Amino acid sequence: MKQPVFHDETAKRALDARLARVEGQIRGIRRMIAEDVRCQDVALQLAAARKALDRTFYEMISCMIREDLPAKASARREHANKVADLLSRFG
Repeated sequence: MKQPVFHDETAKRALDARLARVEGQIRGIRRMIAEDVRCQDVALQLAAARKALDRTFYEMISCMIREDLPAKASARREHANKVADLLSRFG
């Protein structure tokens, strides 16, 4: 079974742009903490960054689900178990 990869260049660019925004958010959060910004404001920014990372995680799970599945039923079950395991551990 092949490893899941993003074959769609448009989706890949969108994912990279999302991660760049998250990176900017994290830099902003660090700056907020250094400048003693109110905890509530920092928490709101943390929640926004976390949500963006969660969306990216689910996009990766979606990629795994859409990939070409193997012909054998046992290999398909193994693949489904990997997806389910990731979702139960981190989703």
